[in-house]
Amino acid sequence: MSKKTSTTIMPDEIIMNKIYFIRKQKVMLDKDLAELYQVETKVLKQAVKRNIDIFPEHFMFELTEKEFSNLRSQFVTSSWGGQRYLPYVFSEHGILQLANVLRSKRAKQMSIRIIEVFVKMREMLADNTELRLEVEQIKQKLGNHTKNIELVFQYLDELLEKKEKRTKPRIQIGYKLPKKT
Repeated sequence: MSKKTSTTIMPDEIIMNKIYFIRKQKVMLDKDLAELYQVETKVLKQAVKRNIDIFPEHFMFELTEKEFSNLRSQFVTSSWGGQRYLPYVFSEHGILQLANVLRSKRAKQMSIRIIEVFVKMREMLADNTELRLEVEQIKQKLGNHTKNIELVFQYLDELLEKKEKRTKPRIQIGYKLPKKT
């Protein structure tokens, strides 16, 4: 599939807005994946339950009441409806497994798009980390320059103080020129 075709399926921003950071990992909600895969959430969950053995905890887990409550509170308008069950969330690996379980062409295409977005996010994070390291190096260099400049000014102040403290003229030594008469 070409890059142009893959972005026409779903723009990156829409997918990125459906990725959350829960339990120290990037995950997507079952209802968002169902929407992207164009299946009902109920169908998606049933497929997962039938194949639960291929979804270990780091691929997929169910949110706790507290996590779900915190997640809902982040949204101004609620589109959660009268949900009776806590949602499943899927990591990047779980999303790949999910496409294998659902087996539809749409699920496979969307999984590819979602993984591309996860990879892009990792690259952006890596680029961001490199920039932060470079900025820190520049700050350290500037800090060292500042210290050196302060030291130079301190030496200049000391020299000026010594010059001001001299009250009697220094005795010159060395060769003296004869006085002209």
